[in-house]
Amino acid sequence: MTPNPLVRIHGTQNLDQFTLPENFRGRSGWYVQLWWIVQSVFFRTSPQFMYGWRRFLLRCFGAKIGKNVIIRPTVRTQFPWKVSIGDYSWIGDDVVLYSLGNIEIGNHVVISQKSYLCTGSHDYKDPTFSIYAETITINDECWLATDVYVAPGVSIGKGTVVGARSSVYKDLPGGMVCIGSPAKPLKSRI
Repeated sequence: MTPNPLVRIHGTQNLDQFTLPENFRGRSGWYVQLWWIVQSVFFRTSPQFMYGWRRFLLRCFGAKIGKNVIIRPTVRTQFPWKVSIGDYSWIGDDVVLYSLGNIEIGNHVVISQKSYLCTGSHDYKDPTFSIYAETITINDECWLATDVYVAPGVSIGKGTVVGARSSVYKDLPGGMVCIGSPAKPLKSRI
């Protein structure tokens, strides 16, 4: 039997009731739009070697960027004023820093290509489909290999390696090699 598309399931989302929490973006709408234009026109089109230029642009929009950070031109971030990256860290090609909430990246961290750090989501149990954001913390000397997904509210301990295509939904301890979906410690890094 085919379900009737006109009948709503009790408790499912009712998007006409959705409201964005006050000051959710952390800046005014025009400022957010200005960042998106700058990111599209000046950040993404800059040559690979212009790391200092991209650090400058991010700092102009409130990001806390340490010294000698390597950020590739294809990196995208929603709200740079919610991003902090420590000294000598590398952020690879096509990484998404979905910074609805704060993203704190330590020193000597590598976030490899196509990884996705997602600080926000919606409450699927709430008919208004309310949105929330939680801080992601990547501690010093971590390596997130290619295509790693990190969920809202996750903290990854110092020196941990997260294997390629892993999904991190819960905190990971320091000094470990972790793999899988969900990612789990496999062995000690050293």
